[in-house]
Amino acid sequence: MNTSDRHLRLGWWSLFAFLALGLVLETLYGFKLSWYLNVDVEMRRLMFTLAHAHGALFGLVNIAAGLTLRAKNFELPRDASLALVWGSLLLPVGFLLGGLIIHDGDPGLGVLLVPIGAVLALYGVGRFAQVLKSVK
Repeated sequence: MNTSDRHLRLGWWSLFAFLALGLVLETLYGFKLSWYLNVDVEMRRLMFTLAHAHGALFGLVNIAAGLTLRAKNFELPRDASLALVWGSLLLPVGFLLGGLIIHDGDPGLGVLLVPIGAVLALYGVGRFAQVLKSVK
């Protein structure tokens, strides 16, 4: 599988998964489930909302990356591609895991994946922009 296909597949599947998560969150809200809506679990609601938003956003980023790679007909260095892929996964999954089990208003240990994912995503996007600058 080439790099463009990898980013397109990841992008579309991420978009599907995190839009589905949004539908689940709306359903939890609609049924007024205390596990999701009580004041003492506000952190859970925040973490899940951040997971949904970042997951859908990075799905779109990967779709844009895949289409850019095809349109400009260049290959992204492996380190940049893998950083973007792993950052796109770790960041929203960290938010999701951080919200599953909360401790006295603080997110669970899964939230430790968020800064790792953020740094990887930032590196991947920065390298993409750097490489794209040199493509004609």
